Amino acid sequence: MLGWELPPHNSGGLGVACLNLAKKLASSGADIEFVLPYSADYAIDFMRISSSISDVKSWDALTAYDSFRFNHIIEGETDYIKKVMTVIDERSFDVIHAHDWLTFRAALRAKEATGWPLIAHIHSVESDRAGGHGNPIVREIEQLTLLLADKVVAVSEHTKQKIINDYGVPADKITVIHNSLDLEDLEPLDHDNAYKYLTFMKQKGYKVVCNLGRQTLQKGLPNLLQAAQQVINYQPKTFFLLVGDGEQQRELIELAANLGISRNILFAGFQRGKEVRDAFAIADIFVMPSVSEPFGLTPLEAIGYGTPTLISKQSGVAEVLHHTLKVDFWDVNEMANQIVAAVRDQALLNSLYDNAWQELQSFSWQKSADKFMQTYSDVSQVAA
Repeated sequence: MLGWELPPHNSGGLGVACLNLAKKLASSGADIEFVLPYSADYAIDFMRISSSISDVKSWDALTAYDSFRFNHIIEGETDYIKKVMTVIDERSFDVIHAHDWLTFRAALRAKEATGWPLIAHIHSVESDRAGGHGNPIVREIEQLTLLLADKVVAVSEHTKQKIINDYGVPADKITVIHNSLDLEDLEPLDHDNAYKYLTFMKQKGYKVVCNLGRQTLQKGLPNLLQAAQQVINYQPKTFFLLVGDGEQQRELIELAANLGISRNILFAGFQRGKEVRDAFAIADIFVMPSVSEPFGLTPLEAIGYGTPTLISKQSGVAEVLHHTLKVDFWDVNEMANQIVAAVRDQALLNSLYDNAWQELQSFSWQKSADKFMQTYSDVSQVAA
């Protein structure tokens, strides 16, 4: 298995998905060697972890999703490819399972050297991340790998259609295996929420709308701020908590100022652990307004921590999460209307959450792992 990050040294949902999927695959009998581009201490005993020479302290993991830092990533990728080739020289495997474009060149080298079947697991495509055509070299890497892979796995029907449209990959070559959530993996909350100011203001009748994620074009946050202006006009006692960072952060801060809503917008920066859990928990509603979201784990995590959700229809999670408010990412007016309705009506929030919580009980990474185990078996038999 070739991946670019694992928690706690991750910059987004890719590492979380890799870790939770691998855990269930291992419990189903898969013998996994996970190759990373950096070395770190992990409390993981269900798979072997190999890494190239970079230490996590010197590894700029926060840029791993940004193809405009392509030259920086390629420098690390060179060592990564060498490490992958060392691993395959030392051991034999049935399948190569590669996550996203960052690992694809190494995966192709390994496939060429061994003939082992390759599964290209797509968590996002370049046009998603870039909000348009994106980096032509990254697109070339994606297209070449998707065409040469023995099987392509997409995290949603939304992503499958993007793969077909962008790269001309035959539909019957692509299997959809959705991401998921195991409630037992969520760390428990404590009684002392990290967001003291918001806790105090909620006691005075304020409501909190939360977003958590990378602050990039893909995530649709300018539209959320446009909607926030309308919400605040109708419901002045509403705060918007934005947790995360990215290349769009300064633009968003300036936009909030230009819209005259800065006093109601809290930029918390990139957070981990308790601060992330408490952000979900302090919110009255969690909003994910993504322009194009391959899947989107954060709404499931929000529900797990007690908060109902509003998500864009242009997201993979919208295919499997039904008890949620949904809106087109571009429809700022309707986004504002739904947020206003939610923060005004506690009964609506309670009903949304109660139904979403019941729905979440059926989610499991084990179901995804079972589908992957069958896919491993299928490609191995064809290769044989």
